[in-house]
Amino acid sequence: MNIGLIAHDSKKSLMQNFCIAYRGILSKHNLFATDTTGRLVEDVTNLSIHKYLAGPLGGKQQLGAQIAQNGIDALIFLREPTNPKPHEPEVNDVIKLCDLYNIPMATNLATAELIILAIDRGDLDWREIYK
Repeated sequence: MNIGLIAHDSKKSLMQNFCIAYRGILSKHNLFATDTTGRLVEDVTNLSIHKYLAGPLGGKQQLGAQIAQNGIDALIFLREPTNPKPHEPEVNDVIKLCDLYNIPMATNLATAELIILAIDRGDLDWREIYK
């Protein structure tokens, strides 16, 4: 499966810890991330991650394009909901694309764990048929 990873600045250490905890599962899949998130996760996990541009520099749009082309099977987007970012429209665009193309998406740790465990159990294998 192709799994996308995005984390706002205040959630990057949480993403690192999440990826450390679920490294065994993540290592079986193709990972895609915005640049800073990808580098930080690679540094602590040694996972191989395809990195796009940094989120505010177009990385969210690049990931969004892959979603629109049915190239992402699940997205973990740990975002900061209380402090709107100047690039908030791009954030909302990624969320809309996931809704439009039926891509399971987590925006917090609780749903991220549900999605990663569902992937491990094979609950999202329907994505392979959908492609």
